[in-house]
Amino acid sequence: MQQTGGTTRMSKEMQECVDACLACHNICEETISHCLQQGGRMDAQIMRALMDCSELTRTCADMMMRTSPISAEMCAMCARACDMCAEACKAMPDDAQLARCAEACRRCSQMCRAMSGVRA
Repeated sequence: MQQTGGTTRMSKEMQECVDACLACHNICEETISHCLQQGGRMDAQIMRALMDCSELTRTCADMMMRTSPISAEMCAMCARACDMCAEACKAMPDDAQLARCAEACRRCSQMCRAMSGVRA
């Protein structure tokens, strides 16, 4: 964080993490819709992982944007949810949408882990 004229600006790294969280949130939501259109072909574990990841990435981005003092802890939890979602998406390796989602989750996890200071 940087102070400028009484306001706090996010660092470049934090802004990149916020962007990764929002991108991950968006693709998780798109993937949830994709899964629902499959007519019950996706299992509950994938759906739960997608929903958890979607919620946590949005919340994590919100907390970083408002400079919450607990955003680092949220980033650590977000990284864990993203890892779990990426793993769940790997259960359907032939599904291009789930593969894109897993990639976004891995990127977000890396960014959040870096922001939290927690190593893999």
